[in-house]
Amino acid sequence: MKYSLPISLALVALSLAACERTVVAPAPTVAVPVPVAVPGPAGAPGATGATGDSGTKGATGNTGNTGSTGATGDTGTAGMTGNTGDTGATGQRGKTGDTIVVVPVPTTTR
Repeated sequence: MKYSLPISLALVALSLAACERTVVAPAPTVAVPVPVAVPGPAGAPGATGATGDSGTKGATGNTGNTGSTGATGDTGTAGMTGNTGDTGATGQRGKTGDTIVVVPVPTTTR
């Protein structure tokens, strides 16, 4: 079944090729003169056209990018050492107090 169509087409092609063909001569072509238009002299130039309208204003551009951060400055020089301070005043002599004797508590035994 799957080869039936190709076989049928091959048989039809062979049978048509075996037919006798009669050659028919084409009818002779007759040349008919066709009138050709011939251009005349050029006319006067036309008037100048009016000036066109101005175009609309374009859109505003985007904002530019932010610039880079600047370089860090150099470290400053060390400061000078300060002057030595004055010596403080001598304190007053303290008062003499009473002498306290600490006696330990006796321990009792049972």
